Amino acid sequence: MTVVGGGMAAARLVQQLAARGGADDAPPPAVTVIGEESHAPYNRVLLADVLAGRYAPEVIGLPAPPSAATWLTGVRAVRLDRAAGEVICDDGRRVPYDALVLATGSNPVLPPLRGLFGPDGHDLPEGVHAFRTLDDCLALAAAVRPGTRAVVIGGGLLGVSAARALASRDAQVVLAQQGERLMERQLDAGASRLLHGHLTGLGVEVHTECRVRGLRLRPAGGEGTDRAVSAVELADGFRLDADLVVLACGVRPRVGLARAAGLRTGRGIVVDDRLRTSDPRIHAIGDCAEHHGVLYGLAGPAQEQADALADLLTGDAGDTPGYTGTRSLTRLTLSGLGPRGDRAGAPDAGAPATGTVPTTGTARDTPDATGAAARRATATGPATAAGASAPAPLPEPAAAPGPFDLAAFGETEPAPGDDVIHLSDATRGAYRKVVVRGDRLVGGILLGDLGTVGALARTWEGDEPLPSAPLLHLLTNDGGS
Repeated sequence: MTVVGGGMAAARLVQQLAARGGADDAPPPAVTVIGEESHAPYNRVLLADVLAGRYAPEVIGLPAPPSAATWLTGVRAVRLDRAAGEVICDDGRRVPYDALVLATGSNPVLPPLRGLFGPDGHDLPEGVHAFRTLDDCLALAAAVRPGTRAVVIGGGLLGVSAARALASRDAQVVLAQQGERLMERQLDAGASRLLHGHLTGLGVEVHTECRVRGLRLRPAGGEGTDRAVSAVELADGFRLDADLVVLACGVRPRVGLARAAGLRTGRGIVVDDRLRTSDPRIHAIGDCAEHHGVLYGLAGPAQEQADALADLLTGDAGDTPGYTGTRSLTRLTLSGLGPRGDRAGAPDAGAPATGTVPTTGTARDTPDATGAAARRATATGPATAAGASAPAPLPEPAAAPGPFDLAAFGETEPAPGDDVIHLSDATRGAYRKVVVRGDRLVGGILLGDLGTVGALARTWEGDEPLPSAPLLHLLTNDGGS
């Protein structure tokens, strides 16, 4: 067996194959892994913690591959010869396979910004970084210094994590998000406002509804490129001075190898419930796999797919259940590191819980409490424009906030007729919301105290009927169980 890709999905698959052994108690199959990165496999989820200096790079390494596996690092697969059953690599070697697994992952999306690419169309200017691999992380860590002016483009999960990490290294961070709110795929307006306030308390200047038009460049002083970033230009004429720019604009599945080999692709490599591609000898898992039209792009589903494929490859094909999809939960922890690197304490546990307002109601008769005026407050700082008046700044907390925990799952925006239960405490930065449809929990957002997340996630993942207790009990510490 050959696996193309050396990331988390591939590492999990190899470990699970070794643990299960072959079919009918045979030895586990011989596995060759072709990994493009020069590093041993690592936990990509913890890259922001490495950038923040919380973990050393070696700490996030995954368990060493089993001795039966051959792991090729720094080798790129460039073509599949399906007729011969071989993978052709960039160093000229041809790796044979009886079964092939594509775990090629995804690439960072590089937005069409003026000045981003040079005449050759490939090299990024000095100071401009993607944030996808350990090499990206180490390059950023080497470049950032106290006072470095850093602009993070993209306010999703990755952008928020990168902004927090850079702020913890005493950089002057601006986060530019094109959408109306941060983490708009996972959070509603209320939860996003709390996240906005938390980042502001860490010293991050947040701009939403902010479209980046291009980069302003200067001659570079280093080797490898003759261009270096000096500013980020916004569509409204403002300019954000920058020494570093982080591109956190999402990811795109790597399907080029599969597409060139004639495999069926959509947005990803299309697979069935047995994780087979249009060629039954070739499977796909992880970020590159598209199952029933769904691209997950998260570590949890990639690991579930690896586990399912290990079962399918080592068990009785007729008795082994296939992969039916993953109900994935997003979790994020932002540490309480202030803009000068001092760890802020959590709120006093004995303080009164003022501002706690439980609300329930149906989506059809619950108005949007946020209002257009609450969607955005534009902060100032490095943003300047000739002849333009500066917008009013956001109020800054007196002290940096403590740790900020977040979990989101399922459908967080209600449909007409759904029941919505809220508990919010602005003083403590706590926010809880669940969406109920009939007798089923269909989604939720938890910020702050995550004591209920385990029970809620189990109820949601199991698609279980809810208890007959009042709906507000869903947000007690045991999640209503």
